[in-house]
Amino acid sequence: MLNLELRIPPPFVALLTIPLMWLLSNELPTTEFLGSGRITIAFGISLLGIAFIRTGVTQFKRMQTTITPRRPEEASILVTNGIYIISRNPMYVGLMLVLLGWAAFLASPISLAGPVAFIAYITRFQIKPEERILLAKFDDEYQKYLSSARRWI
Repeated sequence: MLNLELRIPPPFVALLTIPLMWLLSNELPTTEFLGSGRITIAFGISLLGIAFIRTGVTQFKRMQTTITPRRPEEASILVTNGIYIISRNPMYVGLMLVLLGWAAFLASPISLAGPVAFIAYITRFQIKPEERILLAKFDDEYQKYLSSARRWI
């Protein structure tokens, strides 16, 4: 399983999850839990996700550090301000919110397995390896950051 660590970029994992959620949603009945506002709610959740992603990317670019998730060792600085006060992984939170918006659009409770699986996969194969690398690179500064900001939200 270690060979999956840092191998598949998180946006690609999210893109793979989207059609799987659609396939799952076709297997079980939909629900009207969100009613007629379903599309508006789905769109709003997805827009919030896009805002998280964009803000995270912008913050990294502003600090002139890498946004490449497969090479966290190339980070030149530890970004701990802005949106990174809310979450250590706002880009991943954003992808999860986009998937949650897609689940709301699909209106199938089983499609919620998509965001849950995304969180589990990204935590195990992306975030935890990143944390090991960043802890080795930034030591006490990263240890302090771990205690001040949550992994997801």
